[in-house]
Amino acid sequence: MSLQAKLDAFKADFEAGKPPYNVPASVIEIMHRATAELIASGAAGNALKAGDTAPSFILNDPDGAPVSSSELLAKGPLVLSFYRGVWCPYCNMELQALDAALPAFRRLGANLIAISPQTAVNSRRSVRQNNLDFPILSDVHNDIAAAFGLRFIMPDYLVQLYTSLKNDLPSFNGDDSWTLPMPGRFVIGQDGVILYAEVNPDYTRRPEPEDMLPALRKAAQSISG
Repeated sequence: MSLQAKLDAFKADFEAGKPPYNVPASVIEIMHRATAELIASGAAGNALKAGDTAPSFILNDPDGAPVSSSELLAKGPLVLSFYRGVWCPYCNMELQALDAALPAFRRLGANLIAISPQTAVNSRRSVRQNNLDFPILSDVHNDIAAAFGLRFIMPDYLVQLYTSLKNDLPSFNGDDSWTLPMPGRFVIGQDGVILYAEVNPDYTRRPEPEDMLPALRKAAQSISG
């Protein structure tokens, strides 16, 4: 089953209020409103695209060790996924799918990392629960997400909903700004140029891991050539 098919199946059960979710229709309506408004805002159009130069960064892994994008790119292409957090089931399913595709990425010489605003302890939890073989780096205040054009401020009514559901992002992230990254997936070549970019303001929609393979093959050919 494809990643999107799994996400669609989960969404259907979740929005139907099937156990164990039992989510009221009013909550679903608010989530739909927030997604529709983010789409209508055109924010995704501000995100970096293929052909743009990716910003360099140094972020800490879950154990507090610094990870440099420049050092990773010196070894090969980089697959980069922006991850909202351990609380997001759609994001966790995406990470699992990326992990399953990791051997294919590595055969093409690429590294894979995820970037999240959540704290290190929550990233360790994400790695453990999803059985990941790649790191989740901590992007405090979503600064790197902003550099890629992904950061957005949650509307007040959505903050109120999250608070009522005890989805306390300030605690998850160690930051009270109530910002999130739009889900984004990038392939960056060794020269720092983005070869593939997919950003969707609808967090229930994610590209397939296989969609990045043509860009990674192109990067591998440029290395060997």
